[in-house]
Amino acid sequence: MDSIENPKVAVATSKAKRKNKKMPKGRSVQATPPIDVVPAQVSGASSRFTNVAADAAPSPATNSVTARSSSPEAAIPLVPNISGIAVIPEKMQAIQDQYLQDLSKVLVSKDEMAKMASQDKRFATPAWLDSYFSGMAALYVLNSKTLNAMTDAVQTDPKTLARLKFMTQQWIDAVSPANFFATNPEVQQKMLESQGDSLRSGIENLVHDMRIGRISQTDENAFEIGKNIAVTAGDVVFQNELFQLIQYRPTTDKVGSVPILMVPPSINKFYIMDLQPQSSFVKFAVDQGNTVFLVSWRNVTDPESTLTWDDYIERGILKAIDVTLQVTGQPKTNILGFCVGGTMTATALATLAARQQDKINSFTLMTTLLDFSDTGVLDVFIDERHVQMREQQLSKGGLLKGTELASTFSFLRPNDLVWNYVVNNYLKGEKPVPFDLLYWNSDSTNLPGPFFTWYLRNMYLENNLVKKNRLTVAGEKIDLSSITVPTYSMGAREDHIVPWESAWKSLTALGGPRRYVLGASGHIAGSINPASKNKRSYWVNEAQEGASIGVSAQEWFAGAAEMPGSWWNDWAKWLRQYAGAETDAPAIPGSDKYKSIESAPGSYVKVRLSKA
Repeated sequence: MDSIENPKVAVATSKAKRKNKKMPKGRSVQATPPIDVVPAQVSGASSRFTNVAADAAPSPATNSVTARSSSPEAAIPLVPNISGIAVIPEKMQAIQDQYLQDLSKVLVSKDEMAKMASQDKRFATPAWLDSYFSGMAALYVLNSKTLNAMTDAVQTDPKTLARLKFMTQQWIDAVSPANFFATNPEVQQKMLESQGDSLRSGIENLVHDMRIGRISQTDENAFEIGKNIAVTAGDVVFQNELFQLIQYRPTTDKVGSVPILMVPPSINKFYIMDLQPQSSFVKFAVDQGNTVFLVSWRNVTDPESTLTWDDYIERGILKAIDVTLQVTGQPKTNILGFCVGGTMTATALATLAARQQDKINSFTLMTTLLDFSDTGVLDVFIDERHVQMREQQLSKGGLLKGTELASTFSFLRPNDLVWNYVVNNYLKGEKPVPFDLLYWNSDSTNLPGPFFTWYLRNMYLENNLVKKNRLTVAGEKIDLSSITVPTYSMGAREDHIVPWESAWKSLTALGGPRRYVLGASGHIAGSINPASKNKRSYWVNEAQEGASIGVSAQEWFAGAAEMPGSWWNDWAKWLRQYAGAETDAPAIPGSDKYKSIESAPGSYVKVRLSKA
């Protein structure tokens, strides 16, 4: 603070300088040095990138680059020189003016300082606002706002701009004064009150997390799979090197004759669909009088590291369909795919269509991408160089570690899923509280390298799944429009992994009658919204379903009606028309050929990557 000039003088000086150094109106500044923001890996408590320009987000008060004109007096401080990027001098000048105005207020008024700091909820406590730390917090908030404004003002292509925004926000979140012992008054106060015990506990927590290779987000000792999560009664009736097939026990005297097979993502454990009984989507489906089967994917290790996308379709989903039909004695089954599980299931159904095999009665998609033209925030990680690098590493075999995937997804929301726990666990020495959803989130899975790299290139990079006959899977040309069974698709309005507009657009790739429903909240909370709690809402558009669901997602939403409660009830009503005639619930699981191997949730789901 001692090095900062009197703010009134500084503002006056700045105005005088600008008066003498006018910028050429409407001109932009082109940059020259190259930049590449291809992410190499996100792991642990830090985000690492290759070939990244480290000073892509400078302090707004520094002179990082100069606008040039024919007159040397026209030099104006702007942003770093970066290839493919232009800035409008007037926009940058306006941002600088606003910064200096806000800075002058913060430096001369304690109330303004507190007002600025409290805009970030981390600093809206007496420990911050009633101490000299409020000045540091206020400057951090002001600088963060200004850096984001500068990034928004950059003129470049959408993908580069998204990457700049992502990297800038990562840096802003990482350097918060809340994340460091020396600049967090709450941490210091707790250390004094505990006579150093919080510091000791924090070091113990850090050593524990270093040993297990991840940041603890919940008390993992509070949960046990099959004991207090994933407890819906059932039996494993089939297993191979890829999956176990669970048949759940009926809770009603009568059931629909047509079963339903659920395919969760192989990138996570299935029990997100079967957490506590009151929030279990599986139990809800069983209670509606359905005979429910579910694929529990194996947490692959080195022996399975050469498995391909074709393997997961042929020996995974298609095998699960055949076993489900054999056990129930039915010619068709309903099927549901969640997230990547939906992408895989659509591929499997297109394969069946190419083989002219009529085994599916209806299809449900939960927050699923089929059209990858807009993949949301994940697009910042995707380009040809990154995909080639992954292919060199993994396309012939090897594992994409689950810990790496988990860290990547955590850094999509770093303040909530990374730095929050750094502060609480390590600086304050607190133990994470029990939370079933975060226990599931920490229970990550490996993926076979060939499976992952094929998915990365053909879906995220080249968007080949929606291109008719572009892909060959299990020996068959894939055409999504050949899937003509009735389809129900659910998107989530605040989903940052599967944007709801992309979920809507994906549904248009399929043939047959379609119904799109939009749930509130995000990727997980929007999907797992228990009907019993009657929370949130969902949107339906009865006028745009069936053969046509409209010409755009925005048009669909403009005509949609908001309904209270969970979309689960709407789905259950829709599914009922495809459940078949009522029949007596099966008394025993399996069949003569496929007998019970073990009780649900089975053994595959219990394999964890690491354990303290």
